[in-house]
Amino acid sequence: MTEKEKMIAQQEYNPQDEELVRDRYICRRMIRQFNDMNEEHEIDRAEILREILGAAGTNIYVESNFRVDYGYNVHVGKNFYANFDCILLDAAPIHIGDNCKLAPGAHIYTATHPLNPEKRASGIETAKSVKIGNDVWIGGGAIINPGVTIGDEAVIASGSVVTKDIESRTVVAGNPARPIKNVY
Repeated sequence: MTEKEKMIAQQEYNPQDEELVRDRYICRRMIRQFNDMNEEHEIDRAEILREILGAAGTNIYVESNFRVDYGYNVHVGKNFYANFDCILLDAAPIHIGDNCKLAPGAHIYTATHPLNPEKRASGIETAKSVKIGNDVWIGGGAIINPGVTIGDEAVIASGSVVTKDIESRTVVAGNPARPIKNVY
């Protein structure tokens, strides 16, 4: 397997592999173009996003500054909105359902590093996919950690750090995020 195939398959991989370095460079160049483009060019911005992302439904809108590592591992459904300064580190696939909203500064991480210091020093990484259901709202400054699944209609309160799966129709808050009530 190539390092890219290992990365996407959520196996240990070398992020300094030539192909992965090139993929990140290409993505960052496109993201810079997207972020620097005036909002009045909505159609052009949407076209660039569709080139960057692995899949995108209809009616998506992303504010600048937006950051992704590779882009091709991000899959968003229809009616997706990401407010200012969202970061999606997509070493593994990130799947976001329909009608989802990310508030300013929401971060989604898939990359993770070994706990063993010697192995960590080697530069080897792993990545764990993140899955977000339909009709989810992620509040400002919230962080979604690698391997998390968030059920449909969940709400992640501002500033929350999500370290475990979240059931559908649940509001969570805190660090680590804990259920505080159900969505009615």
